[in-house]
Amino acid sequence: MLVRVRPGAQLSGAEQEFVECLRSYPSAALAMIDLRVGDRRIDAVVWTPRGLTVLEVKGFRRRQSGILSIAAEGPWKISDADADLDEPAGRPSDRLEHGIHTVKTTLERALLDPGHVCGAVVLVPFRGAVVRPSRTNLRPGLDVVVGNVADATELRIYLEGFSAGARKWTADRVLRDCTALGLAELAPSRADLIAAGFEEVPQETPSVIPRPPKPRVEPTPGVATKRHSYAGWAVVALAVVGMLAVIGVVATSLARDSSHPTPEETSTTTPAPTTTQPTTCWPFQPDC
Repeated sequence: MLVRVRPGAQLSGAEQEFVECLRSYPSAALAMIDLRVGDRRIDAVVWTPRGLTVLEVKGFRRRQSGILSIAAEGPWKISDADADLDEPAGRPSDRLEHGIHTVKTTLERALLDPGHVCGAVVLVPFRGAVVRPSRTNLRPGLDVVVGNVADATELRIYLEGFSAGARKWTADRVLRDCTALGLAELAPSRADLIAAGFEEVPQETPSVIPRPPKPRVEPTPGVATKRHSYAGWAVVALAVVGMLAVIGVVATSLARDSSHPTPEETSTTTPAPTTTQPTTCWPFQPDC
């Protein structure tokens, strides 16, 4: 991991140990320590190929061990005692949220896409003290992790897995972010970022890969058996019998029509009766 500390930064003991933890990680990342963004001081901003996160680093004023309880209101507690953090006022989560907002709005004003800016409070207990948070998630994108030189596994797991997106933060994109945040002089070179594990071009977002169509398999006829042969001949015989039956019906119909011709039509008109005048017969007149 590449680690850059602002020249002239006055780091606390917890922040110095935090820097030692980061330098021991082989992860592909860039960590900027003690930033001045606008009028706000931010402890650290870490870029990985999948995103960026803002970190608020807090140590302890005395040795404390136990389970850390994070309340929505009121001080944080370790077991039954208040967590004695080196915090001047307020809660670490409040300062962290202000830092996230400052980084995000600064990048947006520079017309850069900040993506989903995450954040975490990093608690650095005294060496030998064991502190475990009762819950590690304050809200979506806001976590609490514990890390020091003796117990740095939890912090490393967070930095390598806080963002599960595609590898969109290339070396050029990281340099543009650094310039927008006023860190151009502190930022490493493009070659150093590529050597640290950043891509030269953005990785394409994984999509559904269409499956190649299955090759069409032409059906192959099976070996003919005697049973298949008999069935085929039976179908042919039934077809011949059906054709003969149809021909027989047609021939019978034609024969009947020819043996019974249609009688000629006779006139139904009745001839008109002939009217004759009666003949007057005389006595002894012939033909009368």
